[in-house]
Amino acid sequence: MVKWRMRRRRTACSGGGSTGGRSVRMKIKRLQKLIPGGKLMQPDRLFLRTADYILHLRLQLNLLQALSKICQPSI
Repeated sequence: MVKWRMRRRRTACSGGGSTGGRSVRMKIKRLQKLIPGGKLMQPDRLFLRTADYILHLRLQLNLLQALSKICQPSI
């Protein structure tokens, strides 16, 4: 049986000259895929939209948790 090890990738903060910019661009592209409508946004707008999206998801989670507490049968 062969065991595969996961290697950590270098991040933009770990140095590396020109590869840092490429790494940031790759991360922005990934973020654009995650955020609804993000593919059409510039990075500055994308970061603002990401913050709004996170807030929206947290509010949804809080609402669903509250509803589940209300709907649980009392034993």
